[in-house]
Amino acid sequence: MSGWIDIEKEIPQDNQRILAFIPNNKVFLPGMQLDYAMREVVILHFRKNFFADNQEKRNKHGLHFWSGEGNSNHYYHDVTHWRAIPEGPLA
Repeated sequence: MSGWIDIEKEIPQDNQRILAFIPNNKVFLPGMQLDYAMREVVILHFRKNFFADNQEKRNKHGLHFWSGEGNSNHYYHDVTHWRAIPEGPLA
């Protein structure tokens, strides 16, 4: 996975918006009854130390959290790799 960073080796900056790789990630389609699409690469925001004040959640899901755009939040260990979002073309 060229350009992808393993979360075990490096984490993004707090609140950084990134591309996240989530193996076997099912996204339920709006307006459809339980129909889904596989979306293994999604845009997320890294939330460092999100569960610092909640020991129960921290023990169960890890210290950090990924917040999505829409309703695609994920627990820390759902994501295996991440990468910075590339800049768009210059006008």
